[in-house]
This record gives sequence, C-alpha cells and structure tokens, in this order.
Amino acid sequence: MQVHSFGGHGGVQARGFMQRLTAGALLSVLFTTSALAQGTGYYPVQELLVTGQTVVGEDIQYPTEGAPRITVAVVTVEPGKPAAFHRHPAPLVAYILEGELTVDYGEHGLKTFRKGDALVEAMHVPHRGMNMGDQVVKLLAVYIGAEGVANTVLEK
Repeated sequence: MQVHSFGGHGGVQARGFMQRLTAGALLSVLFTTSALAQGTGYYPVQELLVTGQTVVGEDIQYPTEGAPRITVAVVTVEPGKPAAFHRHPAPLVAYILEGELTVDYGEHGLKTFRKGDALVEAMHVPHRGMNMGDQVVKLLAVYIGAEGVANTVLEK
C-alpha cells in the first residue's frame, strides 16, 4: 500500500489519515456486527451490562503501565465467610452465577447482587463481599488489568 503525503507534515498527516481510516473501518464492522446480531446469520446477543462507571459511580480507569493482562476466574464465597476490606487497582467485571452476595461499601452503603446480576466493582472505594445466605455464592470475575498491577489489594 502506498501512503501519500498531505501537505508539509508528510508522514504525520498520513499517519493521522490512516488512523481515522482504521477507526472508521472498525466502527463500520461494529455497526455491521450489531445489525447482524439483530437479524439472522449471527448468534443472539444479550447485553448484560454497558457502563463507564463502577457500582459506586467511579469512572472506570484502566491501568496505564504494564502489558495488558486479563484474568478470568470463578470466585466461590462460602456461607458466613466475609472477605477482608479491599480495593481493585484494575477494573473488575463480575457476573453472579449462583447465590446472593452482599457487598459493604462503607459510606456508600450495602448493595446486594443476585444470580444473573452483572456489575463493574468499585475500584478506589474499600469494600468487602459477604455471603449472608445458606448457599454457596459463585461469581465469574473478569479483571481487566496489566502486568505488575495487582487485581486486588487488601486494606491495611
């Protein structure tokens, strides 16, 4: 592919043009995929969560250092077993697979999440989950982190 210079800044403008062209192509693919999902010929899509904020209203902030690293885990919380207060330096998206989990956000109050709930967990607000029921709670946790950034940090 030949890249043409646009005006006096040559490569800088060409690079900018290519970035806009690439962004436009990606948007086109997203809109096409969305349209396919609505019609036939694509798997059904059920959005569980679309947000730019955590459950306590913080703007989501991605780690800015380290190579990207996504961790997917199933967390099991036994009845009567509260976690220690902690924070998440990287975004944590959670989906409740089984049971009911109550989370203490301190000044932000208690929130209860049930099977089928999806959330972006608090990042900078210390919190702890508690299983106050009589059955096991299981949640799918997706940490959107980076090498060298802990997924969870205990409060001292």
